[in-house]
Amino acid sequence: MSTLTLVLFLVGFVALIGGAELLVQGASRIAAAAGISPLVIGLTVVAFGTSAPELAVTTSSAWSGQAALALGNVVGSNVFNVLFILGLSALVTPLVVSAQLVRLDVPLMIGASILAWLFALDGTIGRWDGLVLFAGIVIYVVYLVRKSRAEERAAAAGRPAEEAPPRRGTRGLLVDLAFMAAGLGLLVLGSGWLVDGAVAIARSLGLSEVVIGLTLIAGGTSLPEVATSVLASIRGQRDIAVGNVVGSNLFNLLSVLGLGAVVSPAGLPVPESMIGFDLPVMLAVAVACLPIFFTDHLIARWEGALFLGYYAAYTLFLVLAATEHDALPLFNSVMLLFVLPLTAVTLVLLGIRAWRVQRGKPRPG
Repeated sequence: MSTLTLVLFLVGFVALIGGAELLVQGASRIAAAAGISPLVIGLTVVAFGTSAPELAVTTSSAWSGQAALALGNVVGSNVFNVLFILGLSALVTPLVVSAQLVRLDVPLMIGASILAWLFALDGTIGRWDGLVLFAGIVIYVVYLVRKSRAEERAAAAGRPAEEAPPRRGTRGLLVDLAFMAAGLGLLVLGSGWLVDGAVAIARSLGLSEVVIGLTLIAGGTSLPEVATSVLASIRGQRDIAVGNVVGSNLFNLLSVLGLGAVVSPAGLPVPESMIGFDLPVMLAVAVACLPIFFTDHLIARWEGALFLGYYAAYTLFLVLAATEHDALPLFNSVMLLFVLPLTAVTLVLLGIRAWRVQRGKPRPG
């Protein structure tokens, strides 16, 4: 790695931290001023803003015919978002999960993952498939904003006038928008420098486009989500921390993958390895969120550690498979015979426990 690449890498890291700080501050204040809950802000504005690098990388890769890079970026980013970002954020501080995420947004994330996998089964995600996916994100955003504003109006109607939050002037709103714009700009710029360095290293090691997309580019373009979610959890904005990850995954599947398929000259050809392994892993990660999110509506530190451990195992498998390392058969045996069965049992037990807790709660009214 050259000195210039190392300098850009370090400057990019600083830009990510500063951008995340500005974005979280601006988004939190706009949420209160616009009558939109912090969760919805995390699911939409923050999530879509921090996914801007994925959108840029995927659409440019699709347009230039690098379909494997485009698909690997989306699939790898979704796996990274849940396993690494939520895992790291939960290790910093246990994350409280909103009931809306469990009832609506995570099931939608699972549904979008299934839809993307079904579209890929014939070997290509075509332009019509992309249009269907993109229509989904439009409907989702409109529904979330209308629902949140209606709930805020209902809450305001039953609140004494003296308890109403003070209205912010135009100047305050412009300052918040400037914070968000500057934050997003720094996030995109910083992640770009980091990705460039990572890709240069990967190519010097002879890694394939699929592996680069699933690991280095996926992790690099998700660094804004890392910075934003971890910082939001430290600042106590836990709805933004969790909503950012779920919203980013929905945005990646519906908008980024959808637009990538639309702009690609012949759609997005899907390698057999992604149909048989990477897309099912992405779906399994999404499904694993439900029982974990259900338990007391909390992501505990040990669950965060479990997520991080699985991301390390997933990345190690990709590297071993790409380099055809001698340790790959042993690694596969350990995962299939011990780790995966133990995890399945744990998730089932968590789901049963959550179901029993829900049944034991007294009904309102």
